[in-house]
Amino acid sequence: MLLKIARSSLYNRRISALLTLLTIAISVALLLAVERVRVETRNSFSNTIAGIDLIVGARTGPVQLLLYSVFRIGDATNNIRYATYEEIAKHPQVAFAIPISLGDSHRGFRVIGTTADYFEHFRFGDKRKLEFAAGEPFADLYDAVVGAEVARALGYTLGQQIVVAHGTGRVDITRHDDKPFRIVGILARTGTPVDRSVHVSLQAIEAIHIDWQSGARLPGRAVDAETARTMDLQPKAVTAVFVGLKSRVAAFSIQRQVNDFRGEPLLAIMPGITLAQLWSLIGVAENALRLVAACVVIAGILGMITALVTTLNERRREMAILRSLGARPWQIGLLLVIEAAVLTALGATVGVIVLLLGMVALAPWLASAYGIFIQPFAMGVPELILVGAVVVFGILAGLVPALMAYSRSLSDGLSIRV
Repeated sequence: MLLKIARSSLYNRRISALLTLLTIAISVALLLAVERVRVETRNSFSNTIAGIDLIVGARTGPVQLLLYSVFRIGDATNNIRYATYEEIAKHPQVAFAIPISLGDSHRGFRVIGTTADYFEHFRFGDKRKLEFAAGEPFADLYDAVVGAEVARALGYTLGQQIVVAHGTGRVDITRHDDKPFRIVGILARTGTPVDRSVHVSLQAIEAIHIDWQSGARLPGRAVDAETARTMDLQPKAVTAVFVGLKSRVAAFSIQRQVNDFRGEPLLAIMPGITLAQLWSLIGVAENALRLVAACVVIAGILGMITALVTTLNERRREMAILRSLGARPWQIGLLLVIEAAVLTALGATVGVIVLLLGMVALAPWLASAYGIFIQPFAMGVPELILVGAVVVFGILAGLVPALMAYSRSLSDGLSIRV
């Protein structure tokens, strides 16, 4: 009976009730969006690389080395000699060593120079191997393998020609257009920066820079693509090396040896430990976002309380009539609690729907622009707990107007004030 009365009462005040519901819905959607983006961002970072025990690069900060080598964020301060990579690869405790060379791009996507070992040993997520959606690894000097997001965003298919640009800007200004590449492989989606990368051989990186110096083409010394094939394309330097060990027990020992290397200043990091350092740096920002979202929810709930309290004076006669029909004071209070519960539950439901629709619409953009791969329908237990907490908090908030209505007397409601 009370549910029917609450429904009728809300319908009679449908405009204010709708505005209150929308306020709660937006608040819940924002709270869940912050939590979902936070969780998916952490998962995207955590799943980016697996099975790599050490990352070796020029001496710099551990987080910086992790960001530019794994996440393609920022640029390396220096390279390491190719001979140093070969020495690392020959270490008896090293199972494999994958060199990568950075510094070029294609229409805003990073170009990665590497070897065939990259496709054989690189792992992501729960140690899953890279797979090809189409084609195969590069074999010819001017072959290229593109990630899933590159192919999707630029509409690439096998056999198409692409031109690599010097530098890592989003606009291709200085292009290696005299040495185009042919797409021979498209990797399956991984949900990592691999999807937004173009992969070529280390020798190809040497070939496109053979007539370049200090970021510019040497005037009068142009070397065409076919002539470059006949030249010495032995790499002179690489940006970083992904190292897999035969025994993870040796990781600290090898790390110490690399850091003490006398040939040149090197830094070896353990991806897992450095990733934990990265999260500790941005943990404050995470908490700040969650606090802001929680404050928005509280503001929405307070708005609902305000709306219910404001209408109490207008509803005194309604409540007095209910009392005259036999309703007890606690039933009047319970009526307002039910209204608060209905508004909160409906608002939370609409908020979840808004979130899902928004995630479906924004997921491709977040993936291509920021590398955050959102699973729109992958709401977990933490999100459900948040929704439940909002509903419970809304019900408890309904006690404020309920207690006020409970204290109103029958004579107060029936009296006519002039």
